[in-house]
Amino acid sequence: MISIRLSKDLESKIDKLSKQENTTKSDIIKEALEKYIAEEEYKMKPYLLGKDLFGRYGSGKGDLSKTYKTKLKDKISEKISN
Repeated sequence: MISIRLSKDLESKIDKLSKQENTTKSDIIKEALEKYIAEEEYKMKPYLLGKDLFGRYGSGKGDLSKTYKTKLKDKISEKISN
C-alpha cells in the first residue's frame, strides 16, 4: 500500500470527479497512474525499445558497414548504364 499527500485543491478535484463518475478516488488515481506509466514507457529511448531485436536478423554479409560506399557506387553505375 502507498500513501500520498495531495494538495487540498487536487484532493477536491479528485473528490468531485469521483462523484461525477460514480467511482472511487482510488480507482481514479490508479487509472491516472496507469496512463502516466504507459506514456513514460512509450517515451523510452528507441534503442531500449528495439534492443531485443537488434542483431537478431542479419544479411549474412558482415562487411556491409565497411563496403557500403562501393556497393552504392556500383548500384548507381548499373542504373546509369542501363
